[in-house]
Amino acid sequence: PMVAQSMLLGGHVRVGLEDNLYLSRGVFATNAQLVERAATIAENLGGRVQTPAETRQTLGLRQP
Repeated sequence: PMVAQSMLLGGHVRVGLEDNLYLSRGVFATNAQLVERAATIAENLGGRVQTPAETRQTLGLRQP
């Protein structure tokens, strides 16, 4: 619900095991599953996932 809510309000989304351990009630998730689910939600709402380069630019980070 929070990924969709953030997208609908024009916000950005970040996901990973540090934010959520479960894919569903009682089912542990992997980072890949959480990212895949968030990307699917974003795409279903008309958004898209940024590339690593776009994310660095958005966050003002330098190229590694």
